[in-house]
Amino acid sequence: MKTIDEVLVRMDQIVAECKNDQSRIGYFAILYRQVTRRIRDGILAREFEDNPRMEKLDILFAGRFINAYNTWKIAQAPTNSWMLAFEASKDSKHLVLQHLFLGINAHINLDLGISAADTMGSEPIAGIQNDFNKINAVLAELVDGVKSNISMVSPIFGWLIPLAKGRDEMLLNFSIQLARDGAWKYAGEYYGCEDRNASIVERDRNISKLANKLINPGKFLSFMVKIVGFAEWKSVSRTMDQLDVVVQKAQKD
Repeated sequence: MKTIDEVLVRMDQIVAECKNDQSRIGYFAILYRQVTRRIRDGILAREFEDNPRMEKLDILFAGRFINAYNTWKIAQAPTNSWMLAFEASKDSKHLVLQHLFLGINAHINLDLGISAADTMGSEPIAGIQNDFNKINAVLAELVDGVKSNISMVSPIFGWLIPLAKGRDEMLLNFSIQLARDGAWKYAGEYYGCEDRNASIVERDRNISKLANKLINPGKFLSFMVKIVGFAEWKSVSRTMDQLDVVVQKAQKD
């Protein structure tokens, strides 16, 4: 892929494949496609410090999700943090929000730092920080919109918030801002290290631990997730359609 429009063509294909296959990976794909559309529109409106560079970053960034998805589809292993997200998508017991956060966890906490460093090449990594933060702002805006309207796809999810008050539950306290800050720190580490492959393996190992906390959020919250899950739609394609409405509404709002 050489342009952001080519990325969007592939994202449309992935969304269609997931809908046809009733694959819950489609939940993240719906969200991330909207992020990509928003960045494309921002580039056209010249919102970023360096718009051609932002397109390069977006292509590299999206490419890591797309390559991980393609690898998994042919029964090979992507990074473990993506593998955990993809394998969890086979299980109907997880909530829509869990599937979204598993994708965000792998994509922000691992992929974004790598993509930022690769975009800069030999140029100082600090030069891309503002545009790096803008990608995260777009994602955070959409995720906040989804959480605010989650009742459209998960009617009683709101019950979890007061019932889990005061508990250190990653599922409820997952922070895009903290993920962004960690991703930026890792971008600098990856940019400056001698063995980048070893760096990715180590980072992936740590991010996989976070994925496991999202998949297994503790006894109390796991019980509540089971109750909330009964009220979520069982049709993946129907949920994807409604989630698409939610993310587009979130961008307009």
